[in-house]
Amino acid sequence: MAVPLIQQIRVGAYVVRQRLRGVSRYPLVLMLEPLFQCNLSCTGCGKIAYPEEILKRRLSVQECLDAVDECGAPVVSIPGGEPLLHKEIDQIVAGIVARKKFVYLCTNALLLERNLDRFTPTPYLTLSVHLDGDRDHHDRSVAQEGVYDRAVKAIRAAAARGFRLNINCTLFEGGDVPATADFFTFACKDLGVEGITVSPGFAYEKAPAQDQFLSRSRTRDLFRDLFRRGRGQGWVFSQSTLFLDFLAGNQAYQCTPWGNPTRNVFGWQRPCYLLNHGHAASFRELMEETDWDSYGVGRNPACDNCMMHCGFEPTAVTDTVAHPLKALGVVVRGIRTEGPVAPEIPRTVG
Repeated sequence: MAVPLIQQIRVGAYVVRQRLRGVSRYPLVLMLEPLFQCNLSCTGCGKIAYPEEILKRRLSVQECLDAVDECGAPVVSIPGGEPLLHKEIDQIVAGIVARKKFVYLCTNALLLERNLDRFTPTPYLTLSVHLDGDRDHHDRSVAQEGVYDRAVKAIRAAAARGFRLNINCTLFEGGDVPATADFFTFACKDLGVEGITVSPGFAYEKAPAQDQFLSRSRTRDLFRDLFRRGRGQGWVFSQSTLFLDFLAGNQAYQCTPWGNPTRNVFGWQRPCYLLNHGHAASFRELMEETDWDSYGVGRNPACDNCMMHCGFEPTAVTDTVAHPLKALGVVVRGIRTEGPVAPEIPRTVG
């Protein structure tokens, strides 16, 4: 797992403290969206469909840091939109790092190389570059030629300066599994990133292409095929082993929607990063006044095919801390890619 030991220790200690205090709902990662505007038009994105007046809005540096303090999560992910379009993104990152939080700055890398001087390499900052596969596949998914090559060039430049780097890869229906496996090998062995953050795509209601999203059964089949091809290839993922085991259908997890709360230009998004069912004015209001029991697999039709890391990684991390020997067993034996899958969570709504 490509997560520094200091980060594993601090996140694990944070989870243990919550459990000892009897806290059942707590955040692990703050999803901080300082803007929705982007310089790409990806077919699977539901963020860029907002009207121009919304795309022009920005969270201020102070609003971002207030959200970090209010939430208290040990990790902050900064997606978008494209965060490097925010003129004060370097100040936002510096303020979060000063608080000893682990920051994942997500970017399509088109603006990365020219902005590297604005950031300082540190174990607390990871540059997370969006790459969904090899050149042909990625350029097709972002609807623009040349993006892959520019991203790879920027990754190499950032690595030469000592930045922590990972790749954020989302898989969709119809993907070429052998080509994806080759891309993972290239990323880990040639490109030299610390790890890959991988997840099946979520069906954003506003995404322009709706036929590319995976069902849960297709997700399990795809990841079993992928992990089978990855044996002995030296792939490293920036996620818990139990989450990867879940993607392969070997764990029956319920979503933890409050695990990765989202703060964006509208406020605190209910109930999670993926579903937009209104906004709370404060983190406390989000946690205390959201009907969490109305969301999750078998509870809400919008959640039934979701297996994304922002909802299920918190569940897997909590399970890892509670059952370390179980997690170690998967590490030692490897992810099972044959045999029966874990039973589906029973449906509680019609």
